[in-house]
Amino acid sequence: MAAQVAVITGASSGIGEATARALAADGRRVALLARRLDRIERLAEELGDGAVAIEADVTNRDSIVAAAGRVKDALGGADVLVNNAGVMLLGPFSSEQRADYERMIETNLLGAITTTAVFLEQLRDGGGDVVNVSSVAGRTARPGNAVYAATKWGIGGWSEALRQELQPEIRVIVIEPGAVATELTEHITHEGTKKQVQEWVGEIAIPPQDIAEVIAFALARPRRVSLNEILIRPTAQAR
Repeated sequence: MAAQVAVITGASSGIGEATARALAADGRRVALLARRLDRIERLAEELGDGAVAIEADVTNRDSIVAAAGRVKDALGGADVLVNNAGVMLLGPFSSEQRADYERMIETNLLGAITTTAVFLEQLRDGGGDVVNVSSVAGRTARPGNAVYAATKWGIGGWSEALRQELQPEIRVIVIEPGAVATELTEHITHEGTKKQVQEWVGEIAIPPQDIAEVIAFALARPRRVSLNEILIRPTAQAR
């Protein structure tokens, strides 16, 4: 795996950061993409040679095109793309939340689609993997997460079509975490929902390293094996 290059979006914290550590530990070189450059620069320094920090915003295609160019120049191109960047802005469905809805759609769904389209040529060069980090909300919708669930259900449908279109050259893997101890809840703008979700997550959440280890395991399977959908809940999570 020493020659393999993994590009990880949203690498500045949470599942993205943990995945970078796990894949680097497996011998992969990693390109860390995020808006918070200071964080990914510290992480790249910690991971050492083979880790590159690249400031990028998945909602801005020009930014991703520039990042792809840097990956090609610095590391020779991408073998693995982990679409991890995302936001979870939960709350009652209302026109007052319109900005939150647009941000989730642009980041969670369009961001992953754009990033994959930009990196697809690099992934095809050597046969690669696309890992789309979705959510249990991609299977189970509930009050307060209507648009968030819509973005994750969208990830599921797009990923399945992409899997059929790109096989066997490129594997498409969907990871669907339940409650994970990340920064996602801190960004919720609806105060009542934020308090409720933080209390619930705080009681049952698993660390992001648990998700990262599953991603690393899926990527390490022989090319003849594709783990297309992996649902990962805390044992204490009912749904």
